Amino acid sequence: MNFNFNDQKENKINFIFEEDNKHNFFKAKSGEILPVEAEGEILLGLGKKEDFTKDVLKEAVAKLIRFLADKDISTISFSANNTDLDDKDFCLAIVEASIVASYKFDHYKSEKACQKLSEINFDESLSPYKADLEELSNVLEGQFLARDLVNLRSNDIYPETLAQAAHDNLSDLGVDVKIYGKDEILDMGLTAFYEVAKGSDKEPKFIVMEYLKGDNEPLALVGKGLTYDAGGYSIKTSAGMKTMNSDMGGSGTVIGAMKAIASNKLKVNVVAIVAACENLISGRAYKPGDIIKARNGMTIDVDNTDAEGRITLADAVNYAATEYKPSLLVDLATLTGAVLVALGETYTGAVTNDDAAFAKVKKASEDSDEKIWQLPNDPFFKTYNNSENGDVKNSGGRMAGSITAGQFIENFIEEVPWVHLDIAGTAYLSAPQGINETGATGVHVKTLYNLAKNY
Repeated sequence: MNFNFNDQKENKINFIFEEDNKHNFFKAKSGEILPVEAEGEILLGLGKKEDFTKDVLKEAVAKLIRFLADKDISTISFSANNTDLDDKDFCLAIVEASIVASYKFDHYKSEKACQKLSEINFDESLSPYKADLEELSNVLEGQFLARDLVNLRSNDIYPETLAQAAHDNLSDLGVDVKIYGKDEILDMGLTAFYEVAKGSDKEPKFIVMEYLKGDNEPLALVGKGLTYDAGGYSIKTSAGMKTMNSDMGGSGTVIGAMKAIASNKLKVNVVAIVAACENLISGRAYKPGDIIKARNGMTIDVDNTDAEGRITLADAVNYAATEYKPSLLVDLATLTGAVLVALGETYTGAVTNDDAAFAKVKKASEDSDEKIWQLPNDPFFKTYNNSENGDVKNSGGRMAGSITAGQFIENFIEEVPWVHLDIAGTAYLSAPQGINETGATGVHVKTLYNLAKNY
């Protein structure tokens, strides 16, 4: 999408509030669209002024862009800011909504989507924000990479191809992508990770992405990389398996965030880690009741093989904490169904061992318009993970399930400031929400980018 700043009149988009509406056959309801061909303009309703927010603007613009998708229109021009948003937020909201609404995942469609809109014009008074729009465009390219990776099915994205995608998309941007296979994984002591991976014929890959362009202690990002999860011997239902291509949402996010960070050439040190594997059933697969050992020496009592993501993360976060000694470690995972019960598909649940660290992540999420809700890291909940036979169980049961899953991971953090983000609800939508359609959202690519930018 190209952005210009001039006084072009063709296909002018005029924002209309209900209170200011003077047109017949048009109520100016939020997202209502009325082309006025005789005047070469399109009216876009924003509803009542008292109800107006940045999200209202984004959703109205997204609806407009989807309305124009099959029209023979390549250029639109937005009128000057007549809202109570400041000019920068006004511009950024329009561009984000326009780009996101243009995203189509049609990889498996014989007939590809054709987006004719390629140019957006703004009033010349908004030209000071051109660099901000270009920065946002790069960040959204990272988000789209995350979406594409998560939307691809497991016959196309598995550990090897996920690792290759990370290399192909990041190496030319200055990211050092290191890919380790089975023998190296075992040599590195990533034994818990390998226990989950060994049931599949697809070799696991441990992916380490280093972007070292600053003077600060590194920010570490760890993404859950289950490219497919059948549940292992604690097998899921067929319906439960159908969307398990999305179980690597955390890895998609950290890879997309690294693309955004590197594309905009941030002067920071960031390391991203993905333990990529499949969780399947075979004669080699781990079983309920097994006791397995993690990289830090702790033994894990396998209560449920469908609580596999936290086992892979145990070794991944421990590696990040001990090898890089980051000043902050953030892990992201489609970890629990419990978080959907608590927060739906709207908020990401968070567990942390450091409120100051969480405050940084929360601020970055607010700057990104991505919603996070902190869950209580109460010591009592940790007792649900107690095991009679090992050091810790991998499932604390149904009660406080999102919290106990996060607390399981905390055992392997080595006292580094840490924030766990459970994106099981927000990474892959079952129905459209806001400016996003059904499917992968690339959630928290923007949050991680803003966290790194202000690190």
